[in-house]
This record gives sequence, C-alpha cells and structure tokens, in this order.
Amino acid sequence: MSARIYPWLFVAFLASVPLWIGNQYFLYILTSAGIFIIAAISLNLLLGFTGQLSLGHVAFFGIGAYVAALSTLGFDLEFGSARFVFPRQPVWVGFFAAILVAGGFGLLIGKLAFRVRGAYFVIVTISFAQVMRMIALNWVDLTEGPMALNNIPPLSLWIPGEGVVGFFKKEYNYYLVLVLAVLSYLLVQRIVRSRVGRAMIALRENEPLALSVGVDVTRYLVVATVVSAGMAGMAGALYTHYIRIVDPDVFLFIYTVTMVIMVVTGGKGTLAGPVVGGFIFGALPELLREVASPEVQWILYGIAMIAIVFFLPQGIVPALAARFAARRGPGAKPEPEARAP
Repeated sequence: MSARIYPWLFVAFLASVPLWIGNQYFLYILTSAGIFIIAAISLNLLLGFTGQLSLGHVAFFGIGAYVAALSTLGFDLEFGSARFVFPRQPVWVGFFAAILVAGGFGLLIGKLAFRVRGAYFVIVTISFAQVMRMIALNWVDLTEGPMALNNIPPLSLWIPGEGVVGFFKKEYNYYLVLVLAVLSYLLVQRIVRSRVGRAMIALRENEPLALSVGVDVTRYLVVATVVSAGMAGMAGALYTHYIRIVDPDVFLFIYTVTMVIMVVTGGKGTLAGPVVGGFIFGALPELLREVASPEVQWILYGIAMIAIVFFLPQGIVPALAARFAARRGPGAKPEPEARAP
C-alpha cells in the first residue's frame, strides 16, 4: 500500500468519528483541538519552513476572532461629531473578512519585521500581539473590553430542502473544522512543494547561499507571513463562531506557546507535525481535566512535553519517519517534508 494513502485513511477515520462516538464532550475536545491544529499549521509555515519564530502569532488568531465577531454583530462608533455605523453582515462575509484582515496585518508585520530578522523579529511579533490585546481591552466602544462580545451567531450553510441551517450542533462544527483543517494542510503542502516553498526552505537552511543565487529573501518571507496570518485568522474566526463569545484573553501569550509546542513536539518543518502535536497537546489538557486537579494537569502536561523533546528532539513525525525508513532498508530515506531541519 502506498504511503500516500495513509493520510486519507486517517481523514476517513476522523470523518467517521461522529457516527459512532456517543460522548458529545469528546467531540467538543476534538473540534477545539482541530481549531488549534489549523493555527499550528499556519505557524509551521513560518517556524518550520522559513525558520522564523513568531511568538506573537496569536495576534492574527485574535484579529480573526474579533473581525468575524464585529462583522456579524455590527457596531456603532462615534468620533467627535461624526458617527460611523457598520451594519450586521452575513456570517460568511465576516469569516472571509477575518482571513483578509489578518492577512493584511501579516503583510504589514512582514514588511516591517523582516527588515530585522532573528531576535528582533521575535520582539516585533510579541510587541504586536501585546498591542492588539491592549486595543481589545481598552477600546470598549468597539470591543466591549473585558465584558466581551457575546451572542455571536454560529456559522451556517444553505442545504437544499432545509434552507439555511446554523451550525449549532457539535457534529456540524466538527465536520466544518475537519474540512478546513484538511484544506489548510493541502494549501501548505502545495506551497512547500512549489518553487516558492523550495525558496523558503533554502532561506531556512542557508540564507547567505540563497541570496547569492538570487532568492528574494524579503519577498518570500512576506508571502509566508501573509499566508500564515490569513490561516491563523481563519482559525480565530472558527473559534469565535464556535465558542460564540470573544474577549481580550484571546490574545494571551499562552495560546502562542501552545501553537509552538504543537509544532515543535510534532516535528517542525514537516507537514504532519502540527497535526500530530496538535492532537496530543490540544486534547491532553481536556482529557486530564477528568482525572486530575489543575495543578497536576499542568505538571503532567509539562512532563509529556519535556519527555517528547528529550527523547525525540526532532519531533514525533521525523522520529517515526526515520524508524519506518530503517525498517525498509539501509538505502531508504524519509520523505523530504518528514525530515526536520
């Protein structure tokens, strides 16, 4: 059996889960994990394939969440004697607006930050996330501040014979997140295997050498940032329509840390790494909640992360790929995207 069919078998298995699982809470866990898997896939495009660590990636996630919420709720602002009224928009208009606005901020940050890479890029991204959190917290007329935006409508879909059906049921949201996660995976796969992706990997491996052969560093890094930010904004829009409430805590640093953990433990620079790491560290806190106190949960969470990094320093996916390659024979090698840098 070709190795290429395994991911599709895994997707088919995930698609079957709502048909046989009876625990709605477990379905909620998988859906929440799926949203953060999309965010981790977006971060992996930057961290794994261009080598740029963004510790403010949650800013794009939060921007997507707020844009989707404000678009569907509408808002009314006063600037002195002037008044601006933004009417309610259909949920899918807000959803795609979240992707575009987050991508636009990605373009802005990419243009500014990639003039100073390395540690300076990390500082710029952290500062950007903190600024966005302060705006969400203090611009009460627009965001309601710490009181949060609530009563956000769920995403909906027109179904022949039934009309517009809102995604109130967990099964609907689960399938929506699954479809968008698969599309995100395929998008990154297409980019990585294209000329653009090869240029990104060349920059990650040896930037001076890439420059010497004519690779436009800033251009390709900005492309990666825009695509990554747009995908993170999409994850934020999914989050806000699923949870149906959003507050400034959506910009908390812990969410970026969670995305980085998913990417690094799964295997940065691999296509499947964020998916594997996302399932483990997206579902683990919720599963531990049933059997341990909050303090013990964090201890076990930390032990699991340290154990993976210590015993599998390249991540879970590269380690498994190397193990399978060794079983096939001494001349066999893992797939290029399955090897960590």
